[in-house]
Amino acid sequence: MKPVCSLIIRSYNEQKHIRRLLEGVKRQTIFQQIEVILVDSGSNDDTVVIAREYGVKIINIRPEEFSFGRALNRGCMAAQGEYLLFASAHVYPLYTDWIERMIAPFNDKNVALVYGRQVGCEVSKYSEQQLFNKWFPSFSNYDQAISFCNNANCVVRKELWEQQPYDESLTGLEDLAWASQIKAKNHKIAYEALAPIVHVHEETPSRIKNRYRREAIALKIIYPNEKFSFFNFVRLTIANIFSDSFHAVHDKNFMNNFFSIVMFRYMQFWGTYLGYNQKNQINETLRNRLYYPNDMKRPPRHNELTHLPPSGERIIYSGFEG
Repeated sequence: MKPVCSLIIRSYNEQKHIRRLLEGVKRQTIFQQIEVILVDSGSNDDTVVIAREYGVKIINIRPEEFSFGRALNRGCMAAQGEYLLFASAHVYPLYTDWIERMIAPFNDKNVALVYGRQVGCEVSKYSEQQLFNKWFPSFSNYDQAISFCNNANCVVRKELWEQQPYDESLTGLEDLAWASQIKAKNHKIAYEALAPIVHVHEETPSRIKNRYRREAIALKIIYPNEKFSFFNFVRLTIANIFSDSFHAVHDKNFMNNFFSIVMFRYMQFWGTYLGYNQKNQINETLRNRLYYPNDMKRPPRHNELTHLPPSGERIIYSGFEG
């Protein structure tokens, strides 16, 4: 039977995380209607072996051929589902109705793309948790004004991907480029807060810098007149360190996280400065989402995820940590 949804996972040496993701997929309410495809770019660990245990369809791409957009396009070409769901290999869903929630907004025929909430875990750096809070709030928006999205937890209509494949030349932010173009064609972008995944990032300082440098190189292509000066680097680094420190003090985590906050924000904006070459102005709301610090309004102290009203059950991952 033709699957309703094809899940496409990009991977490279993800044996530590991928079993947990695939176990979460196996427990989904509509698992029988899901096709899972792994696009692997040369893993030399047990990533592919683990994927085969779960009956995943494997597509190989040579490392020298890899780009984020090319890996996605290869997976999409092999997919049979009406909807194309993308997930990083180092994420895992929190609830059994994750995929069901992700495709529900497509009942509106004008919706082209849905992206879901992302949260951190015990290994997440404090500043990255602050980014998750800003980029992926606790309330849904089914007609978003800006083209922001993130392919670590995102689904698109296959028919629209066929009309507009991902840009294979970009060094990152292929998701933002696709969303910008599709929104210009009067399609809707939806954000679903009730489909959360945990995004595990265990990055060294140099990898943090390289991630944001790579994304800035892509952003300057998408918005060629946008600029990011040394003054912007200094101002935004200081502003975000101050904002994160404020929240850490109120969370009673300041002393444990101060070095991490300084390191993360310095590398984030130094990488951005190195990769940038401005040419076109980005929408101010999108700029605020990408760069500016969280405001000083404190959220409720309870864990918002425990107060969401999912129809699915919370997934327990005991024994699937690696």
